[in-house]
Amino acid sequence: MTVRRTRRLHVLALGVITALTLSGCGGGDSESQATLSGPIVIDGSSTVEPLSMTAGKLFTAAHPDVRVDVTASGTGGGFKKFCADQIDVSDASRPINGAESKACAERGVSFSALQVANDALTVVVHKDNTWAKCLTVTQLKKMWEPNSTVKSWNEIDPSFPNEPLTLFGAGSDSGTFDYFTQAVTGGASRTDYRASEDDNVTVAGVAAAKGALGYFGYSYYEDNTDKLRAVEIDNGQGCIAPSVPTAQDGSYKPLARPLFIYLSDTALKKPQVEKFAEFYIDNNAKIVEAARFIPMTSPQISRARAELADIVETAGQ
Repeated sequence: MTVRRTRRLHVLALGVITALTLSGCGGGDSESQATLSGPIVIDGSSTVEPLSMTAGKLFTAAHPDVRVDVTASGTGGGFKKFCADQIDVSDASRPINGAESKACAERGVSFSALQVANDALTVVVHKDNTWAKCLTVTQLKKMWEPNSTVKSWNEIDPSFPNEPLTLFGAGSDSGTFDYFTQAVTGGASRTDYRASEDDNVTVAGVAAAKGALGYFGYSYYEDNTDKLRAVEIDNGQGCIAPSVPTAQDGSYKPLARPLFIYLSDTALKKPQVEKFAEFYIDNNAKIVEAARFIPMTSPQISRARAELADIVETAGQ
C-alpha cells in the first residue's frame, strides 16, 4: 500500500492487523479471498486519509493481491479526480457540492456516499496558552472572517495577553476548510494565514508558537495531545469540549460533523472495490478504533450497511 506520508504507525502494528484479520474480513469465503486482486485508488480528504490508510492496510492483510493506494489532495482535490474518473474512492470531510456533482454528471460518473466515521473539528492552541480555554463562535469569527486585521490575542478579548496571534489552517481544496469556514464565518475566510492540505503542518506550526491557533480533525489532535491543547467552543449554550460523546450526539456545535467515502458505480463493478467497501463497513468499529477516530453509532452503522447493499445492487445493474 503506498501513501503520501507516514502517520500513526502504531495503529498498523502487526498485532492489531492480525487481530482484526482474524476477527472477520467481510470478504466472502476463503476461495474468493485468495483470488481477489487488483488496485484500489483512493484520494481526497487529509482528515479521512488515516482512516482509509488503516482500512487499506488491514484489507490487504486479508487480500495480499490487492494494492490500496491512498493519497490526500484535499476533499475538493479528491472530487476533481473522482469526477474525472481517475480514482475509485474519494475520501471526503464534507458532502459533495452542487458544482462537483454537476462535474461528475457531465463526465457520466454516477456515485454514492457512505458515512464511515464521526468527527469533532478541533480548534487547538499551544500547550502554554493558558488563557484561551474556551472561545465563542463570535470570537472565532473575529479571528477568521474575511479582511480581519486581528493580529493579537488582546484584540479578541481585553483580558487576553498582548501575544501575537498566528493562524494555521486547512487549504482551500480541503473539506475541513469548507466546513470550518461555513460554520464559523458563513462561507469565507481571511487569507493571511498558513494554509496547508497537510494537517501535520498545522500541528507543527501551532506547537512552535505560544500565540498560535489552528484547526483540523479530532484524530490529529488525539495524536498530538503532548504538543497541543484543544479549545472548548461556546455556541451560546456553554463551553463544550471536542470528544467522542459530544461529536456523536451533536452537542459540540457547530463543529461536529460526519466523514464520508464516495464510490463510483464503475469502481464498484470491480470486485476488489466492492469487497473493500463491504470490509470498511463490516469492520468499521474496529477500523475506527485502531485509527483513533470517533466511531459511528449503532444506528449509523446499520444505515451505512443498508445503504451499501442498495449501492452495490444499483451499481451492478
